[in-house]
Amino acid sequence: MVTKECRGTLVVDTQRDKLGYVMGHEGPYVQLRPVTGGREWDADPACVRQATDDERARAMRERTQALNSASSGGVLR
Repeated sequence: MVTKECRGTLVVDTQRDKLGYVMGHEGPYVQLRPVTGGREWDADPACVRQATDDERARAMRERTQALNSASSGGVLR
């Protein structure tokens, strides 16, 4: 279960099959931010689990690609 103490933790929203960092809580929802940055979304805490080691590695690759693209003025696809 994701609690308020989990801020900054990499998790998976199993409803959306999407990786995100826990940014906080709003009402009954957990607020998550995509690993590549961007707009937060609300997730049902019952559908959120901590990321596995493989998912963490994938997140690092995605984040690095996004940062490299942004620094070169490119567009992330």
